[in-house]
Amino acid sequence: MTPIVDGTVPHFVLAPLVRGLCINAVNMPRTVVSGTAVPGEDGAKTQVPGTALAINISSAFVKNSDGQLFFNEESAAKTLSEAYAAWEFEMFPSGAEAARFTGSVKKQPSCIALTGENGLLGLYWIDRDLDSALKRRKENDSSFIEEIVPPAQDTDITPRGLSSRNRGDVVKNRIAVVTGGAQGFGEQIVLGLASSGALVFIADLNLEGAEKLAARINTAGGRTAAIAVALDVTGEESSEALYKTIAETAGGLDLCVSNAGVLKAGSVMEQELASFKFTTEVNYVGYFITVKHAGRLLKLQHLTSPAWKTDIVQINSKSGLEGSNKNGAYAGSKFGGIGLTASFALELIEYNVKVNSICPGNFFDGPLWSDPEKGLFVQYLGAGKVAGAKTIADVKAYYEGKVPMKRGCEGPDVMKAIYYLVEQEYETGQAVPVTGGQVMLH
Repeated sequence: MTPIVDGTVPHFVLAPLVRGLCINAVNMPRTVVSGTAVPGEDGAKTQVPGTALAINISSAFVKNSDGQLFFNEESAAKTLSEAYAAWEFEMFPSGAEAARFTGSVKKQPSCIALTGENGLLGLYWIDRDLDSALKRRKENDSSFIEEIVPPAQDTDITPRGLSSRNRGDVVKNRIAVVTGGAQGFGEQIVLGLASSGALVFIADLNLEGAEKLAARINTAGGRTAAIAVALDVTGEESSEALYKTIAETAGGLDLCVSNAGVLKAGSVMEQELASFKFTTEVNYVGYFITVKHAGRLLKLQHLTSPAWKTDIVQINSKSGLEGSNKNGAYAGSKFGGIGLTASFALELIEYNVKVNSICPGNFFDGPLWSDPEKGLFVQYLGAGKVAGAKTIADVKAYYEGKVPMKRGCEGPDVMKAIYYLVEQEYETGQAVPVTGGQVMLH
């Protein structure tokens, strides 16, 4: 339950409930933006659009034995679901459920007004994507959303789920966040998700880099496909603020890619304790903090969309499957991350949240390896990790030679694994290698 201050419920609590409600109606992604009521003619009162769905959730406000007021999200979800079902039947008595089974057009409200004992708690504008929802809010357009709903079961000879489709479509119009998304694999993942039609929050300590990437994506695509947000994955307040921002900006979340990570190579006999702790704090503790706050948001959304599956994907490493010579801090944190993934998966499946890890091979062309000052090629050359290597090119050739496919892992390789995990509804708690054959599971 959420404590109530000044009689208001935060938008980051209400918006995911509204988003889940709308997703549940058509089993399709929705974007929800919060807004204030339109001033009435007298300038003093507020006005709710006539075609908005107004729902009173006063029953969700409860007091404890000390008289402190709380908002009960479970009670609110029940009230919202019942009110929506009643609205559907009243508006479309012969077609509300029929659309689910015939693939016909179904109408949805594009504006939901939540009210309490003291009046309006908030207006929530709904549409397929962020730009459309913002446009509705700006123009006070509460006309119905019309959607052709896929039939509940296939009518052709191919059973549902066996026919192939464009895998990238599984993230179209979905809301995603990528931690450490301003560079490296994170940048590749952001570009892939945005090009596949998702709205991506680029969460990074390097806010300037995230902002530049978001601007480049939005300009090239002609739509709001990326939003930059500052994030320190080791700071709990920073992560909490990120997911509040996501909920208040777009209503909720479908995919969290926990990608932020660091690497400090060094022999166990020589590495400074500070370097070991730093690597563990970012890669292991940071993953825990990310899932903690992403999970809370996804749980809220699940209350009104119990059948909607969402995903948390950790970008791990092949080092999390086999260890790494003179790189124990990194490999240890990644081994630990796989343990967290398996544990989180067991807990969060109750809320239809799948949790999996992807273990990529080496991204040789990314800054982690190729940065001329801090990259691993430079570090490994200096540490003498590759016997006989005299140049960075020697180190790179050595590592490429260890891969059966004779190349490093690249962005598209990881993206295909992400699409697979999102599309595959019957898998959770796994660590999927994407290593060109370098690591094989048995």
